Amino acid sequence: MSPREALLIVDVQCDFCDGGALAAPRADDILPALNRHIAEAHARGLPIYASRDWHPSVTSHFEAYGGEWPPHCVEGTPGAEFHPQLELPAETIVISKGSDPSRPGYSAFDGRTDTGRSLMDDLRARRIESVAVAGLTTDYCVKETVLDARRGGLDVTVLADAIAGINAKPGDADRALAEMTAAGARIARGRA
Repeated sequence: MSPREALLIVDVQCDFCDGGALAAPRADDILPALNRHIAEAHARGLPIYASRDWHPSVTSHFEAYGGEWPPHCVEGTPGAEFHPQLELPAETIVISKGSDPSRPGYSAFDGRTDTGRSLMDDLRARRIESVAVAGLTTDYCVKETVLDARRGGLDVTVLADAIAGINAKPGDADRALAEMTAAGARIARGRA
């Protein structure tokens, strides 16, 4: 990680973890790696971002309104909270996304800080050139965040030990990794 790098943790929320409304298999298994990456970034003074789905209760993202998913991460509900074992520092910059009822909001770059600034604007204000990305899920929100980061000109490292996929269709997570690699992201296996 360079001095102009940030760590971006994507959607490690209760509804995507064991027992949640839309749980990714083995999501809880990545918590130790996530916490290690967070601790390392914090020790080095790097900015840490954490995105979260923050859906309204009525959204075209949900099956009942024409979408493909069951209700999950509805703003203000226990399922939308960050996993209780995720060790985010107090100064973590929270990015809320998915609040537009007509859009899915998969990418963290669709979200905003609590002050209303877009993720890209916040990164640029801090002169961040490179992001390390981890979290949930590999085949949706992580993938779309990585692709948007690359389109925005950022260098991207995906922390493979700290991601998990839904795999709605078998092999989705592997295809997502291939797509991220094709877009120029580096996949860091093991300790990064």
